[in-house]
Amino acid sequence: MARDDTAQRISDLATGPVAGRGLSRDEALELVALGRDRPDALIEAAERIRRAHCGNVVQLCGIVAAKAGHCSEDCRWCSQAARHATGIATHGLLDEAALLDQARRARDDGAVCFGLVTSGATPTAADLSRLCRVIQRMRDDVGIDPCASLGMLDDAAAAQLADAGCRRYNHNLETSRRHFPRVVTTHHYDDRVATARRVKAAGMQLCCGGLFGIGESDEDRVDLALAVRELDADVTPINFLNPIPGTPLAGAARLSPEQCLAIIAMMRFVLPTRCLKVAGGREVNLGSLQSRMFAAGADGCLIGNYLTTRGRPAAEDLAMVASLGLSAARPAAPGGCG
Repeated sequence: MARDDTAQRISDLATGPVAGRGLSRDEALELVALGRDRPDALIEAAERIRRAHCGNVVQLCGIVAAKAGHCSEDCRWCSQAARHATGIATHGLLDEAALLDQARRARDDGAVCFGLVTSGATPTAADLSRLCRVIQRMRDDVGIDPCASLGMLDDAAAAQLADAGCRRYNHNLETSRRHFPRVVTTHHYDDRVATARRVKAAGMQLCCGGLFGIGESDEDRVDLALAVRELDADVTPINFLNPIPGTPLAGAARLSPEQCLAIIAMMRFVLPTRCLKVAGGREVNLGSLQSRMFAAGADGCLIGNYLTTRGRPAAEDLAMVASLGLSAARPAAPGGCG
């Protein structure tokens, strides 16, 4: 296909997403192939879709490792798995005062939501009760939207979080159904799907995305996007592998900045009206092209530190957003690109 024809076909494929209709699987795979030849046209079209649904507003979120390490699961990328000798600092559940202090810092840094994240397959009853008290105070006293990522939930736990005022729950599918058993063996893909569905049934927003750069194919990436769409996720985190020494994926090659931008763009074409939040690994994978993530279709990002790795200062991200003529949301809008 001629260069101009390729750009025109990418533009044509953007017509449905601009109107709010995500691409089909065949269309998304076609887009990926076309984008390799015309990455400029791909980015331009993805930005057009983002602006149609999200305008100039971006969503900034913060997280804290409320409980770190000693996880029983064997996710091949994870520094917190007990079976991986990564040497990270581990700790039990932080106390209420410490968690609320972290929430206030995130609020003051410009975050509109703050996620409490714990290691482990499922939360204990005691930890869940303590975290629900923190969530209530985050909502009532701190004035930031409470989010949580505590592992797999049953119906009762999901209802307890929703009753406490948890606005959004994160539970990533991580990759496609086909690729999942190659990177996780201690639980099943359907376990993650079940928790995602319980989150929606309990009335919370679902934050559900994945991790890229873990040996998946283009087909796996597209299938993940389609699976997230089927679950009606409100927010989709896009993480890029930051290989951690001591994990089975320690030697994995990092994605190039151009690959990362193409992934973000594909996700915007498949999920045109959803919030796409670039999260872990953006600094080390995107490097000097971090600001291009918004042109590629993202309308949100994590600010501050991650769970076991450090992020860059929030002030740098706020300056980046302002320099692009974008504005950080405050407070977050319900649904859609917020």
